[in-house]
Amino acid sequence: MVPFFVAERAYGYATVSGMVLAASVLSSVVQPVFGVLTDRWAMPWLLPVSTLLGGAGIALSGVSGSYCLLLLFVAISGVGVAAYHPESARVARIASQGSHSAMGWFSTGGNIGFAVAPLMVGAVVGAHGLGLTPLLVLPALAGSVLCLPVLRALGQRQAAGSNAAAPPSADDKASFLKLSLAVACRSVVFMGLSAFISLYATQRMGDSTVAGTVALFVLYLGGAVGSVLGGALAGRWGRVTVARWAYLISIGAVAGVVFVPGPSLYPFVALTSAGLYVPFSLQVTLGQDYLPSRVGTASGITLGLAVSVGGLISPVIGSLADARSLRTALAPLILMPALCWLLFRALPEPATPQHGTAPDPEREDTAAPHSGRGLR
Repeated sequence: MVPFFVAERAYGYATVSGMVLAASVLSSVVQPVFGVLTDRWAMPWLLPVSTLLGGAGIALSGVSGSYCLLLLFVAISGVGVAAYHPESARVARIASQGSHSAMGWFSTGGNIGFAVAPLMVGAVVGAHGLGLTPLLVLPALAGSVLCLPVLRALGQRQAAGSNAAAPPSADDKASFLKLSLAVACRSVVFMGLSAFISLYATQRMGDSTVAGTVALFVLYLGGAVGSVLGGALAGRWGRVTVARWAYLISIGAVAGVVFVPGPSLYPFVALTSAGLYVPFSLQVTLGQDYLPSRVGTASGITLGLAVSVGGLISPVIGSLADARSLRTALAPLILMPALCWLLFRALPEPATPQHGTAPDPEREDTAAPHSGRGLR
């Protein structure tokens, strides 16, 4: 929606960066809190409620000309995102029994949504203006309805009972800290590109808003491919090794996005997206295996706190773009995949637990329901 706020309301780079910041601040602070809560109590009802809340914030964002209200509505959407991720990652881990490939498909669902979003916004807002943003609540309504069978399945599993989970293995807090730093660096480059790649492509292609929409679509579509690819590759070579190579490739890909002129930008956008998303679901399961007694907390940090750091950096990128140029502001992002690569060189590959019966997702036990070994 950023290009349309720029076009319709003449917002500057720093101003639209505030929108990204508003979505990120509450999400980054609140998401680990939800993770701690889901470690203590299973709350599957959060899935439909948080989906609807996230969509409602976006739907209301264009109805008022007030910038303060815009930030409020975007922040509400961020709270919905914060509430959704830890519980959804916990439930997905139970359903997948810890499979890297299955978690890759779980991540792909969100990435497909990201890819479709620019096209949907372009069709609704591009043709009729920001006043029609309430229509953007429809995907959230659909998502909430799709969550209902999940709630029924979890209820049936609770009623049927399940085998007790094995005690969790010891937490590796040092490795989890390094992983979180790598996720934060990845977030800086991805959030920076997602916030500004549309405007950047529009500039590079003769002020074509279509070019900007296509660039954003490619960025998110590559993420869908990368998530599935990461899960498949990890089954053969291991999560840490696959993530390390993906970040190494991303260094050159991001440099191509920033410096290669003309339509050649698009292949580099696709390669960047795939390179940054190959490790995405792998980082979630790595975090859960490094903190097997606190799966919800680990998910809240790797999917929330660390990821949202990128949104906090966006205003800095916007201010630099206003002062110098957008290319100058995006150039430092090349360093972020390099830092991810260095951090992953220091990470061990956790031992893969044996597959077993997944525990009861509704138990109010702080360790057993979230044990890495019990869920595999």
